[in-house]
Amino acid sequence: MSNKRIWNCLGTVTLMTLINTACQTPALITRTENRTVPASYNTSQDSTNTAKVRWNDFFTDPNLNDLIDLALKNNQELNITLQEIEMSRNEIKARQGEYLPFVTIGGGAGIEKTPRYTRLGALEATTDIKPEKEMPDPLPDFQVGAVARWEVDIWHKLRNAKKAAVSRYLASVEGRNFMATNLIAEIANSYYELLALDSQLAIVRQNIDIQSNALKIVRMEKEATRVTELAVRRFQAQVLNTQNLQYDIQQRIVETENRINFLVGRYPQPVQRNNTDFEKLVPTAIQAGLPSQLLDNRPDVRRAEHELAAAKLDVQVAKANFYPSLGISAGLGTQAFNPIYLTTLPQSLLASLVGDLAGPVVNKNAIKATYASANARQIQAVYNYERTLLNAYIEVANQLSKIDNLGKSYEVKTNEVQALTESITISNRLFSSARADYMEVLLTQRDALESRFDLIETKMQQMNAMVNIYRALGGGWK
Repeated sequence: MSNKRIWNCLGTVTLMTLINTACQTPALITRTENRTVPASYNTSQDSTNTAKVRWNDFFTDPNLNDLIDLALKNNQELNITLQEIEMSRNEIKARQGEYLPFVTIGGGAGIEKTPRYTRLGALEATTDIKPEKEMPDPLPDFQVGAVARWEVDIWHKLRNAKKAAVSRYLASVEGRNFMATNLIAEIANSYYELLALDSQLAIVRQNIDIQSNALKIVRMEKEATRVTELAVRRFQAQVLNTQNLQYDIQQRIVETENRINFLVGRYPQPVQRNNTDFEKLVPTAIQAGLPSQLLDNRPDVRRAEHELAAAKLDVQVAKANFYPSLGISAGLGTQAFNPIYLTTLPQSLLASLVGDLAGPVVNKNAIKATYASANARQIQAVYNYERTLLNAYIEVANQLSKIDNLGKSYEVKTNEVQALTESITISNRLFSSARADYMEVLLTQRDALESRFDLIETKMQQMNAMVNIYRALGGGWK
């Protein structure tokens, strides 16, 4: 059998071996994501969704809108995320370049002396060469050329890697959108908390005036020997306690202002805000739409979906490692022992074209481990997607229930405040006519102050619930 036929047989056997071993990929347990959600949050099937409203239309306070606009430009964490998006975009370019030919251009120079007592040296010595045409010894070597290397993407390994990079880029964009949504919600909640603290501070100062007047009356009653010094001291302590309360609120106002300043990326300064009565604010009406709209509106759900798509492609990339790879190498240039001959063609022309087929045959443990890990990450991405979708639905359901209960609570709390406010006047009148003792007056004032604080707190929770349902539905990032 000739050498050519032997090599052909060996090549055929090798190719068949590579293909057969490539087909022996390990079987793994897979999982398909569950994308189903309940048909509605309640009995309503209205598809109108507040999440489609732009944030600068949803919030009507111009001071709040200015803060949000400033934060979307200056917030450091958001800008850090933008750089991560840029890195993801560059990863796409890198992956795309991998399945295009790699071409390098270069040159080189060297010198070689062949030993006399070697096979090549003996051949040169016995060759009949004219003296003026003798080969230089030592022999210089100069070359200039281009070399190309291309891996033929027959199993779409490189293309799938690029598609996975695209999916991760889209996931990073959705991550930025999710961060923008949370940033808007955090600023809005802090802004309404600031308005609530302003209202509480105003209430405290009103109560200080009321209690100070009551203290004057008690002192007059003591001079008239109608009460003892104990009553004066108790009223004085009540005034001091309320005065101390205002300093705590003032500190909370400073901290809330600085929290907003941090979010908008600036150093501490007063925050411009609406001076209207906080209790008269009315939360924006919310249309929750359908739960299936969460798949399109929630950035975190969309991010989890893109990450899942990337994980599935990673499994295909890892699986392609079991198959043989086809590479093509080519070179073109000139080579000569003297630089003046480099441009002499075709005598100095150097060209090559090589194709190689290689694949794993023995000891594929590393490839199997990579494949199994990619599959595990895919299953992990499935669970993450399902968890994200479930969390989105529960957040909306919780906030819808909270809005309903807070509305009822605010109505009851308003009646309580009205009753206790009227009781202050009644208790003062009864005390002046000696029909009530000073402790009744003090307790009535304390209860009235606490109820007004609770009313402001309930209003703030109402406004926060409005903001949170807007965020939960996926509003704010568009």
